[in-house]
Amino acid sequence: QVQLVESGGGLVQAGGSLRLSCAASGSIYSISTMGWYRQAAGKQRELVATITRAGITNYADSVKGRFTISRDNAKNTEYLQMDSLKPEDTAIYYCNANQVLTTQRGMLYAVWGQGTQVTVSS
Repeated sequence: QVQLVESGGGLVQAGGSLRLSCAASGSIYSISTMGWYRQAAGKQRELVATITRAGITNYADSVKGRFTISRDNAKNTEYLQMDSLKPEDTAIYYCNANQVLTTQRGMLYAVWGQGTQVTVSS
């Protein structure tokens, strides 16, 4: 019904930059909050950043000042600009959409993408 597809991951050296994109498709009327989460090997999934439909953002302390989340409501797409990357940023990054109002007036919670690998070499 609703799908999220991430792109933009890859391998980068420490200090470099990457830009992730997440496109939501399907029977979408609106999306309340979108976000990025990550899961490193052997660790639990953790919040990276979220953004509301109005553009209010929230960041994990570990990425503040280095990562920037943004979204295009008309395209149901969100982005994560990652600068000054560190080896500890290495993880699978997942796109999330919460409170997705569908065109059938249903509500979906916690829709996830398949993830994209980000690897930062030292």
